[in-house]
Order: sequence, then C-alpha cells, then structure tokens
Amino acid sequence: MEYTRLGSTGMQVSRICLGCMTFGKRTDRWQYVLEEEESRPFIKQALEAGINFFDTANVYSNGASEEILGRALKDFARRDEVVIATKVHGKMSKAPNGGGLSRKAIMSEIDNSLRRLGTDYVDLYQIHRWDYETPIEETMEALNDVVRAGKALYIGASAMHAWQFAKALFTSDLHGWTRFVSMQPHYNLIYREDEREMLNLCVDQKIGVIPFSPLARGVLSRSPTTTFDETRRAQTDRLTKDRYDREDNRTVVERVSELAEAKGVSMSQIALAWVLSKPVISAPIIGATKPLHLEDAVAALAVKLSMDEIQRLEEPYTPHPVISYQ
Repeated sequence: MEYTRLGSTGMQVSRICLGCMTFGKRTDRWQYVLEEEESRPFIKQALEAGINFFDTANVYSNGASEEILGRALKDFARRDEVVIATKVHGKMSKAPNGGGLSRKAIMSEIDNSLRRLGTDYVDLYQIHRWDYETPIEETMEALNDVVRAGKALYIGASAMHAWQFAKALFTSDLHGWTRFVSMQPHYNLIYREDEREMLNLCVDQKIGVIPFSPLARGVLSRSPTTTFDETRRAQTDRLTKDRYDREDNRTVVERVSELAEAKGVSMSQIALAWVLSKPVISAPIIGATKPLHLEDAVAALAVKLSMDEIQRLEEPYTPHPVISYQ
C-alpha cells in the first residue's frame, strides 16, 4: 500500500479509500447494498491490504453504514490506526431540522454519527452537499466548533461548484475558523467536468482530492458491449443509467478495454491508474461488493501509464452536462 498526506495536513491516508455506501441495510431505496455479515469481510480485507482510510455518510442506509463500519473497525483495527470520514447534509428525518447544514443540524448529526460509529471523534467530517438555505457563515462556524470540541480532527467538502468551495474557504479564512482540507468530487474518465475549475482550485489551495465514482459506478470496469441493465445495481439504481448511459462515453470505455488487454490487467486497474496518475488526487474512493474489487484497486497502484497512454484515454472525451449538486 502507498500512503500520502491529505492535502496540506500532516495526516497520512492510504492512496485507496474504501467507500462504505454499499454497506448497510437493504431497503427499497438501497436494494444493492450488502448487509452487515456480508460487509464485514470487505472491511477486514481492506485493512489487511493496508487501507487505513474509510468513507461513509450519515445518510447511507439511514445510518446503518456508519454502524456497520464502526463495529467492524472496533473488532478488526485500533482506532488510532484508521482514518474515518463521514458526511452531513442528507435528510435523516422528516422533522424540519432533520437535514441540511444549519448549526442545529450539524450539532445534532455529529453526535448521532459518533454514536453510530462508536467513536469519540471522526478524522474527517465532510459536508455532503451545499446548503442553499443556510448562510455559509453559520455552517463554517458550526464546523469550527465541532473541531474545537474535539469531535472531528479535520473538515472537508463534497460535490459542489468551485465558486461555492472558494466562498467557503474565504469565509473560514476571514474569521479564522477551521478550513476545509479536502474535496470529494465526482471524477472519472467519462465525467471530467471538475477539471475546468474545481481541481485547479484544489491545487492552488493545497486541498486533498478524494474523488467518488472513479469507476463510474462500474461502467469503466465492464466490457463496452455490456448493457446497463446487466448488473444488479444498474437495475435498481437509476443514477447509474442517468449519469453514464451516453453514446459518446462508449469510445472512452472501448479504449480502457483495449489498453487493459494490451497491458494484461483489468479495466478497473486502468481506470483507477488514470485517476491515480493525476498529481492533485490523494485517494480515489472505491466501493467493493466482491473481493476482486479490492484486489483490483490495490493492484492499480502498480499500474503506470505513459503520457501517450493517458492522452489516448482522454482524447475522446466530450463536454458533459454538469451533474446536479443538489
């Protein structure tokens, strides 16, 4: 395993982060998740591979993901040897303050997340989306107080416009509050819109980047002849089809397939190696529902792409509509 410091912090994280959205409780909304006994082997496998970085969110399976991760890490690891990241924003109840980034919501949800995770603190507390109804000053001051109370060591953000992230950084600097150290954008070979502004902002501000969906929900790991309805997740998760079922993505997927065959590795390894080749990237967040998913992710660290290979993978890309940050 390789490790890197997260952004400008001194905290070292594995260059592969295990995303825990697929661990939880199966419901009509979360039909593709693994329940606890199915999930625990993947967390143990990740630890044995040297992964120390785990990402979840309060909203994943309505808190069940945090519970599963917390119990597994307590059984399989020492708390001071792992980096736990979770997120706040999603609606956790039907009550008026059951979601969002108000001071009230943040103060309630950090305690709820800590209880579910079974820990006194999280290493990285992230805002899952931008809250259009709460002043950013209120959000940043609340997050600062969470850090000052010792309930989170660092704070991060996810999935927003670059101007919003810049405004949040400016607000924290203006008041001397805790600053975001990481950004979790949607980024992969067939969705690269954050290259225009967000990633450049992160380079300038020395922000760690931990992209989600580096394999485009599996699209970049399957043969270009595979249809979207051939996987269990695609059958139950409309976002996969809505985000990636575009004819102009096919050429990129074909080139990933061709390069994988030429190098004798899997398509997943090629797609992850491309993400890892970007200096701004700290650690892509990968999901795992089969042992091979983690094996491929770790193996991708050893796959080095030449500039010509990177150029060939990138060349067919065409601009995409910005996927909603709501």
